[in-house]
Amino acid sequence: WLHDYAQALAQAQQEQKDVYMFIGADKCKFCDRFKEITLTDKGVLKRLKKEYVLIYLSRDRHKIPDGFKTKGVPRHYFLTPQGTIIDQTWGGREVHGFYDVLDEAELNRMN
Repeated sequence: WLHDYAQALAQAQQEQKDVYMFIGADKCKFCDRFKEITLTDKGVLKRLKKEYVLIYLSRDRHKIPDGFKTKGVPRHYFLTPQGTIIDQTWGGREVHGFYDVLDEAELNRMN
């Protein structure tokens, strides 16, 4: 996982992928649960890595670019390689619920 927004966009442009940006907080039980359950699932990780450059930003430790909300974490942003928001949502998700989020982002990408 990258922790630098500009680096993530540059890598996405180079690899011709979109960006999945997860914004969390250092002391957020919902973020921790999402990381421990959903982001450790091999199927979820395989799909994320295939389709996206991955970036995690903690609102407590990292520079969050202007225009992105940091309240109500975990926050999920799906971006073009240029940084345009394709889709966004917030909240912790179990594995199957996160697949729905990924499917929704994919549909929005096509529109």
